[in-house]
Amino acid sequence: METLSFRLKPGQDLFEEIEKVVAEQGIAAGCLLCAVGSLTHARLRLADRNSYSDYEGHFEIVSLTGTTSIHGSHIHISVSDEDGRTIGGHLVPGCKIYTTAEIVLAVFQDVVYRREPCPLSGYDELVVLKN
Repeated sequence: METLSFRLKPGQDLFEEIEKVVAEQGIAAGCLLCAVGSLTHARLRLADRNSYSDYEGHFEIVSLTGTTSIHGSHIHISVSDEDGRTIGGHLVPGCKIYTTAEIVLAVFQDVVYRREPCPLSGYDELVVLKN
C-alpha cells in the first residue's frame, strides 16, 4: 500500500478534485483513509433518493469514506453545521471547499476496482480484480 496526501483550497469542488487526483495518478484501486476540512455548500445524494439535496452555510467535514478508482468511485460524506447537526450521504459534484480539505488516500497496487451492474441491488457495484 502507498499513500497519497493532498490539500484542496477554497472554492474547489471536493468530489471533482478527488476524481482529478485519481485520474492524474492513474489510481486503479484506492480508499480514503482520512479527510478533514470545511464546506460552504454541500450537495448530497441521500439514501434511497435519485435527486440531490443542497445545503448552504458553513459545514465541517466530519467523515469522508469510500473507494476510489479511475473506473468509478463510491464515496460517502458526513458534514455538521454550526449547531452540530449532522447529515450524510453520497458525495457528488457540488460540495465547495470553505477553508481547506486535507485528504489522505491509500493506493493498492495488487488489485483493480471496477464497477459493474449487480442484479441484486440494481446499481453498479464494486468488483475487485487481481492486478
